[in-house]
Amino acid sequence: DSYRYYRKAVGVIFVYDIAKRPTFDNLDKWLKEARNFTDDDVILMLVGNKTDLRHLRAVSSQEARSYAEKNNMSYIETSALDCTHVDLAFQSILKEIYSTISQKGLKDDTGGFNLPSVVDSMDIGITETEEKRKCCVVM
Repeated sequence: DSYRYYRKAVGVIFVYDIAKRPTFDNLDKWLKEARNFTDDDVILMLVGNKTDLRHLRAVSSQEARSYAEKNNMSYIETSALDCTHVDLAFQSILKEIYSTISQKGLKDDTGGFNLPSVVDSMDIGITETEEKRKCCVVM
């Protein structure tokens, strides 16, 4: 049941491999599913991953950027291997989410923002061992 994956989502990140065309071609399917199960104001981001494999690029930056613009998504390219722009991608979508929520004025009884509980319990960090691997990890 797809609904449970998107329930209360305030943002969705679609990641494709810049060196594997089929991962980009499948975006329409994933975007349709996300739009069917989220609110109209959900923040969408397209991430082209594996920029460290530029020499194997199968999807141009311009094509991906055009797709993102056409579908009202932000766009960024990253490399999880060397952590290029990974933190920027997360910071960008979080800023967009915060901006949207604060504009809507979704405040709870304590004056704080009423975000889904999963946001409150998520801890994103890199341990010393993981830093050596240069990999970003959600704990």
